[in-house]
Amino acid sequence: MTVESEAVASVARLMALAARTAPKAKGVDTILVHISEGEELAHLSNVMTAFGTTHHLGFFLRDALNIAASDACVFVGVKGDVVVGVNCGACGFVSCAGLEKAITKGRNESTPFAGPNCAIRMTDLGVAVGSAVKTAQIHNVDNRVMYSAGTAAMELGLLGEGCTVAYGIPLSVSGKNIYFDRPHKG
Repeated sequence: MTVESEAVASVARLMALAARTAPKAKGVDTILVHISEGEELAHLSNVMTAFGTTHHLGFFLRDALNIAASDACVFVGVKGDVVVGVNCGACGFVSCAGLEKAITKGRNESTPFAGPNCAIRMTDLGVAVGSAVKTAQIHNVDNRVMYSAGTAAMELGLLGEGCTVAYGIPLSVSGKNIYFDRPHKG
């Protein structure tokens, strides 16, 4: 193991810590975190390639190459079906009870995420992801938020059955950031 790969592993854990301690609505933690390293990254890359091929999503194929070349990947997900109970209406329902009634456990096989979701829980997810990438940036670890990697994590159940939405944050340390200047794939 190189000094750089040891540092990336440490930063990935600090990112998980940042996601966990990020502010949450009403102080209720519905955030889920997982770190993939080593062989699990190759498996993730294969799942992304298969999903992209099946659903004709070229950017999944491009992102799969990035995952395979990464040193680690931090996944941040949320239990978006846990309503906050403030009847804000941002989810499209008049009340949280209306949202709860519409929620079906599990996801449709044709979609990567399960829904509908509480909009405030989605905000919690965004704050947790932002806290994690801020931590990577502070430590000079190249990263990129990937919807596609979150899809693969959901497909593999890495964040558990209760996860409704997830994003992946792959990490790399090299002479040039591998997540930019990438070929465009529809």
